[in-house]
Amino acid sequence: MTDRRTAQTCRKGDVLSSEAVVPIDAFETFGSYAQEWLDQRIDLAERTHELYAWLFSRHILPTFETSPLSSIGTPDVRRWFTDIARTRPTTAAKAHRLMSSIMRSAETDSLIVKNPCQVRGAAVERAPERPIATMPEVDALAAMMPPELQIAVVLAARCQLRRGEVRGLRRRDVDLELGLVTIDVTRTTAMSGRTIVKEPKTRAGRRTVAVPPNALALLAMHLDAHVGADDDALIVAGTDRSLSVAWAAARTGIGRDDLRFHDLRHSGLTWSAATGASVAELMRRAGHASQAAALRYQHATNERDRAIAQALARLAETA
Repeated sequence: MTDRRTAQTCRKGDVLSSEAVVPIDAFETFGSYAQEWLDQRIDLAERTHELYAWLFSRHILPTFETSPLSSIGTPDVRRWFTDIARTRPTTAAKAHRLMSSIMRSAETDSLIVKNPCQVRGAAVERAPERPIATMPEVDALAAMMPPELQIAVVLAARCQLRRGEVRGLRRRDVDLELGLVTIDVTRTTAMSGRTIVKEPKTRAGRRTVAVPPNALALLAMHLDAHVGADDDALIVAGTDRSLSVAWAAARTGIGRDDLRFHDLRHSGLTWSAATGASVAELMRRAGHASQAAALRYQHATNERDRAIAQALARLAETA
C-alpha cells in the first residue's frame, strides 16, 4: 500500500525532484482503501457488515475500484449516483452514504483534500410511504397463516414488534398474568443463512410491552398449543424462510401483495397514534431511540384530532 504521507503531498504528474515523477500506481486506489476501511470496522453488527460488503461489490467497486482516491471528484460521484438512482433510489442513497463515510475517512487520513460525496440530497432515502393494513385485514392475514405462525402476525401488529423481536421471543419473556411481553433478544438471519441471536441494538429496543387483551387470549392459546414448556422455548419456531413463505401466501390470499411483514408493525403504530398516544408513548412502545422515527406516525394523531373536533361539534348540536 502506498505510503500515506507521500500520497498526501503528491498528485499525478507532480515533479518531486529532478529525477522522478510519481507514477499513477503510486497512489492508493479507492478499492484498496475501501477494503481496508471495511476490514477495520469491527464495531459493525454482522448484518450491517454484510450490507456494506454487498453495496461495495454490487454498486460501488464496479465504478471506482481502480480509481486513485485523489482522482475521484464530485462530478464522478454525481454521475455514478444518478445512474443507480434512476432505478433504485433507496439503494443509491445507501451506497452514497457508505461511500461518503469512506471518503470522509480518507479526508481525515489526509489522502484527499475534500470529500467528493457532495451530491445534494443524495443521502436521503425517499421511499414511498408504507401501506397500512386495517385491523380486519390483519385478522384475515393471521387466519391465512399456518396455525403455529399466526401469533407472529398478532405480535407484530398488536404489540408493534419488529420481525427479529417476534422471532426472538421465548416463553420466559411472556407474562400472561400481567399481560406483558419483554424484548430481551432478537433473532435474525444473516445473508449466509446463519441465525444471529443478540440483544437489541439500542437501549430503547430492550423494553416491556403491554399486550392488548384480545391479543393476550390468542397468545395464551398459542403457548398451550405450540410452545414447549422450557423457559427458552421459542414463541415462534421455524426458520426465517418458513415465515417468509407463509407470509407471502397470506398476503396474496387477501389481495394485499403490497404489504411487507414490517408493515404490520407500521400499521400497529399508526393505530396507536390514532388513539391519541403521545410521541413519548409511541417511542417507548415501539422501542425507538429518537423522536424522528415516532414522528412518522403523527399524521394519525392529526386524523384523530379532526375526529375529536367533529365529535365536539356533534356534542354542541345536542346540548
